[in-house]
Amino acid sequence: MADERLDAEWLRGWCEQTDAALAKLMGSFQTRFGFEPASNVVVLAAEASHHATDELVELTPIPSDLTTMYWVIDEVSLPDVQSGYFIHPASLVADHFREYGTVQIDGEEPALVFASDGGGHLFALAGSGRIWRSTTASWFDRFDLAAATLQEFLEGLSRQISGQL
Repeated sequence: MADERLDAEWLRGWCEQTDAALAKLMGSFQTRFGFEPASNVVVLAAEASHHATDELVELTPIPSDLTTMYWVIDEVSLPDVQSGYFIHPASLVADHFREYGTVQIDGEEPALVFASDGGGHLFALAGSGRIWRSTTASWFDRFDLAAATLQEFLEGLSRQISGQL
């Protein structure tokens, strides 16, 4: 499964399904949880985000799945799904790369941080296609395997949303 690359059509379908699930969740959120939800969105890529992706590719070699994702999605902000999940826009990934570089994981190609959760844990995608999650809110501590592929990671986000419906 790790050898399969992310398909842009699958990703577009994921965006549509996620938007529908978020609309349902947000429609009942205040009644169920007792407070107004924040903005929970999947922002589709546009010309500016394509330009930022091109700049990121020029800056550092990035895994092809990340390039595919950024050609479809600009960013994902899910502050009210569990403790929160955030897929950073390519421009922020580039800024973080300039400041921190890649994440070094034993036995793995250098990984690029592309997401975080509400607890400050970081998610990094390695050249192998595997997703790693920091054990603390740090770029420099240990990272554990979070998903075999970016698609598996995104499917996990879908399950987190569905689990709150």
